[in-house]
Amino acid sequence: MNRDIQDIFALIERKDHIDQAAHAMKAIAHPLRLQILCVLGDQQVSVQEIVEAVGTSQSNVSQHLAILREKGILRSRKDANRVFYRVSDRRTLQLILMMREVFCGIPVRT
Repeated sequence: MNRDIQDIFALIERKDHIDQAAHAMKAIAHPLRLQILCVLGDQQVSVQEIVEAVGTSQSNVSQHLAILREKGILRSRKDANRVFYRVSDRRTLQLILMMREVFCGIPVRT
């Protein structure tokens, strides 16, 4: 068996990794949540900046940010009266950056 196939079988046998990947993809599989994640990329962004970028109401954005935070996709930081969000997991960040490159033509920074 070649090395690539062995690696694939090893991944499939790690149910926890498969479950985590499915959990993350399910959480981000919503058009507005994908937009939010594309806005964030590898940056820390305030709620107001996200609202302006995606063009919907703050309450709508806040609901989706809460879902992403509850699912462990995002983490938040409060500074005075502003809340900032960033992607919490480097693997999810890699996925988001790859989606931005593939679907939006935004190259991944090295």
